[in-house]
Amino acid sequence: MDINNIMNALEVKHPGEKEYLQAVKEVLMSVEEVYNQHPEFEKARIIERMVEPDRIVTFRVTWVDDRGEVQTNIGYRVQFNNAIGPYKGGIRFHASVNLSILKFLGFEQTFKNALTTLPMGGAKGGSDFSPRGKSDAEIMRFCQAFILGLWRNLGPDRDVPAGDIGVGGREVGYMYGMYKRLVNQHDGTFTGKGLDFGGSRIRPEATGFGALYFVEEMLAKKNDTIKGKTVAISGFGNVAWGAALKATELGAKVVTISGPDGYIYDPDGISGDKIDYMLYLRATGDDIVAPYADQYPGATFYPGRKPWEQKVDIALPCATQNEVDGEDAKMLVANGVEIVAEVSNMGCTPEAIDTFLASDTVYAPGKAVNAGGVATSGLEMSQNAMHLQWSEEEVDSKLHTIMKDIHTQCVKYGTDPATGRVNYMKGANIAGFMKVANAMMGQGVI
Repeated sequence: MDINNIMNALEVKHPGEKEYLQAVKEVLMSVEEVYNQHPEFEKARIIERMVEPDRIVTFRVTWVDDRGEVQTNIGYRVQFNNAIGPYKGGIRFHASVNLSILKFLGFEQTFKNALTTLPMGGAKGGSDFSPRGKSDAEIMRFCQAFILGLWRNLGPDRDVPAGDIGVGGREVGYMYGMYKRLVNQHDGTFTGKGLDFGGSRIRPEATGFGALYFVEEMLAKKNDTIKGKTVAISGFGNVAWGAALKATELGAKVVTISGPDGYIYDPDGISGDKIDYMLYLRATGDDIVAPYADQYPGATFYPGRKPWEQKVDIALPCATQNEVDGEDAKMLVANGVEIVAEVSNMGCTPEAIDTFLASDTVYAPGKAVNAGGVATSGLEMSQNAMHLQWSEEEVDSKLHTIMKDIHTQCVKYGTDPATGRVNYMKGANIAGFMKVANAMMGQGVI
């Protein structure tokens, strides 16, 4: 495999799609060695096929706001790869959404879903629509219009969307309601639904819970535990909330959360009603964390800054892609951080990752760490197919097992035989790649 030739060809075909190209290059560099051990992959051009989506659906979304004015947005669905199961991946509503971001997310989702051991392919979708500042009625009308443009491409054995940034239980409910009306059947398509109509217990918390189960395994590999560790978390939405909840439950102390306006440092720990207050902040729709410091005077708000300057044992990026850059990584390493685990998708830049890998810091990528969300979505699909609903304990137990299995795969493929050190990025990429590649080989050139 000639990575430079592949990347040059992709850059010509997809100019300016920096997030997508970054994600592809990271995976190719990780799997190059194992790929070259399989000449049958080269003959079948597995890499060239794998890095291109199966299809991209782009459509106009027209809706009417509360003033009676017609608004138009762009809708997307990137169905990246269904070699191991129906397309599965979230829908993101945010002003920053573009094709490059959705292709990177769909590409990552393909390997993340493969790691879960569940039969799910990779996809991602969304729109440049921002729910912020919109009324409930406007959000409902937009969601219904979005599905009018997409529903023919969805189905329980075709493509099963879920939530993502800007898309929570409310938005999923509105989209599923319109989809159900159009297809005239209750087939479970969409995950993250309400508990009253097919949703799974602990789904809102699952990404954060799963991340902490993975971090527990990382620490156990070092003969250590999470109890007593200090944790820096970014973001303050469902993912950060779930991570803070589980970290606290396991005996760690969470000392930061963040938003677009800056970050909060709370040396007493973010626990109990403080974690509940994170949900209140999100519910206000203002997308700021500054009020936390007014509510809890022991905390300090740092405007326009990121939490990675604080001295902690564990750093958990939970907000968005490339939120930890090279300078942030240097600060974390200098302050003696032990573990950096991406809970957001591609939360660290290549420069940050290189810094962690060159130090004593143990780094793990989002496709492994945050797979608990889509794993629980897969469990929701299973419950829907069987027309039943498992208890919280059942779902949590299955999630814990899945995250432990993902860690085992990362160790299997990522351990350096000479040093015994685990390169979690390499392990996750190879494990996911091998499963998808073998499935593609078994199905012929299509």
